[in-house]
Amino acid sequence: MSKPKVLIVEDEPAIRDNIQFALENEGLATLQLGTGAAVLNSLAEQAIDLVVLDVGLPDVSGFDLLKQIRREHRTPVILLTARNAELDRVLGLEIGADDYVVKPFSPRELSARVKAVLRRTQPAVAEPPASPADGRVWNVQPAKRQISFYGTLLALSKYEYELLATFIERPGQVFSREQLMQRIWDQPEQSLDRTVDAHIKNLRAKLRAIRNDLEAIVTHRGSGYSLREDL
Repeated sequence: MSKPKVLIVEDEPAIRDNIQFALENEGLATLQLGTGAAVLNSLAEQAIDLVVLDVGLPDVSGFDLLKQIRREHRTPVILLTARNAELDRVLGLEIGADDYVVKPFSPRELSARVKAVLRRTQPAVAEPPASPADGRVWNVQPAKRQISFYGTLLALSKYEYELLATFIERPGQVFSREQLMQRIWDQPEQSLDRTVDAHIKNLRAKLRAIRNDLEAIVTHRGSGYSLREDL
């Protein structure tokens, strides 16, 4: 089996090299770009499994580039940002980022994030997901942090997995945004309500891609969110 390939898009050569060294030490293949101009062509021409994308590129905003990527590709993207503002992180998630890392960061931490996203987004080989014939709408595999919906494995970020697993554990129960942040987020006191909303929006899009005829997550105005009990 070929190594997963990670595209590193970062304008500072020293940072690119450090990321490449750390990822290749973990057994991953890498490709480097110093600007955003060739990113879409690289994704079209090569089998890229994940993109590490710096927000502050010299030729294009990383947020704008992420929007372009999402219009054409489902490749997982981890954002690198020097901005630690909550609204910037929420914006990245709303656009479609799978995770983000704030500079300065440890290359080992980034490697761990990359491997975690790859585990969530690449189908398991040894154990195929449940099929509709199993009679299960949801198939949760906690050890692998994977969830299947009607037999299709979902590509979930860390917080998307935690949210959906929480809903599946208690279908029909209404969870407020505050309850979800307290249960799931590492630093709930530093998060905004929009953080939860952004992840719910992404979750709904991924579920609709499999079953566009139903809305699995219900919004309760002024109260929060729940999972439909009749699935």
